[in-house]
Amino acid sequence: MITLNKHSYRTAARITAVGSYLPQRILTNQDLEQIVETSDEWIVQRTGISERRIAAEDEYCSDLCFAAVRNLVAKYDVQLGDVDYIIVATTTPDTFFPQMAARVQAEFGIDNCGAIDVQAACAGFAAALQLAGGLIAAGSHRKILVIGAETLSKITDYTDRTTCILFGDGAGAVLVEAGLPGDEPSFLDAISLTDGGEGHHLYRSSLSPSIGASPIKQNGYIVQNGRAVFRWAISRVPEGIQQFLDQSGFTVSDLDWFIPHNPNMRIIDAVSERTGIPLEKTITTLKLTGNTSAASIPIALDAAVSDGRIRKGNLLLLYGFGGGLSQAGLILRWAI
Repeated sequence: MITLNKHSYRTAARITAVGSYLPQRILTNQDLEQIVETSDEWIVQRTGISERRIAAEDEYCSDLCFAAVRNLVAKYDVQLGDVDYIIVATTTPDTFFPQMAARVQAEFGIDNCGAIDVQAACAGFAAALQLAGGLIAAGSHRKILVIGAETLSKITDYTDRTTCILFGDGAGAVLVEAGLPGDEPSFLDAISLTDGGEGHHLYRSSLSPSIGASPIKQNGYIVQNGRAVFRWAISRVPEGIQQFLDQSGFTVSDLDWFIPHNPNMRIIDAVSERTGIPLEKTITTLKLTGNTSAASIPIALDAAVSDGRIRKGNLLLLYGFGGGLSQAGLILRWAI
């Protein structure tokens, strides 16, 4: 039985700008054939991924954040001086502290601004966006910069063929602002779910040699029990999405676009089949970016806004899921 943690967004919080950044270096399946025992055919069949972007040796999470924000500013000609909060979702910060949000604040010279990082792995961006919507709905903040950024290549074990084929680097950013009095809310509903007892199936070690009673590898790399995570994703995520639609009063037919976290196409295909959300309504960039964890949803969002698929008035379902094992979703009415 899923217990829902329902949120209500009464103030007209809305996304007013979106941007993204992908590093220049491309790591293809053919490149991986030279590193581990694998093949392009095997990778595509199991994941749907053909290539992924890789940060330069001296390029870190903060650099990707800066570039995504600059892309947002360039496309929408927005001002950042009155941003009153910054939230960065990442599992790969340059440093555990100072937080990446503080680095963004310093880079853009934003005064009188709060700054926090959110660590919820692949659900991180959706969770950060929930926080932004809640802060604006509460009336305590009016302009929030939300970023999802990852340099997963720096914590990927390139001797492990089951994980190194999956992960890439990138960043996406959105600006969330309070609307004018009388504006209809854009943030319509949210859901948060966690199966913490399954967390040892997907982790990166830090200080403790165990997660609860489960001993773990202390190598600093991403470690994943692929079969266990796959089973969880294709059962719990469709169940969570259906519960979310039921609580919100919307149906699959009401949705214009579904933007899930992009783990691999086998999971996305299974989620689509079990929820009834057509793949034609599902936005992914997975083939050319790989799994970028907290960055995958904003990268896909920016791509679809930029090419005109997402239009003003469209109803969007954003849904992140992964490490924790956690889920975080939002239903948005696109306002720009």
